[in-house]
Amino acid sequence: MHPKAVESKAPDLKGCHDRAVLLYEYVGKRIVDLQHTEVPDAYRGRGIAKHLAKAALDFVVEEDLRAHVTCWYIQKFVKENPLPQYLERLQP
Repeated sequence: MHPKAVESKAPDLKGCHDRAVLLYEYVGKRIVDLQHTEVPDAYRGRGIAKHLAKAALDFVVEEDLRAHVTCWYIQKFVKENPLPQYLERLQP
């Protein structure tokens, strides 16, 4: 996964030197561990983490990868958005 695949779909934080980020790591040839989302304090509550989570999961689907989700926020996002294309790609 290229960071720009997620970053380009996140809202632009104009005037902010901090960045909203999603940390991930490949833990197998086609398995990515979605580890952590972080949004600057000044931008929390605006749905930015939701955009990061959706962009990451959409990338997993588009690239036909499997996802191990250790990020509590992405786990919550999947529970609130139990789309079959997300659920079938989750690793226990």
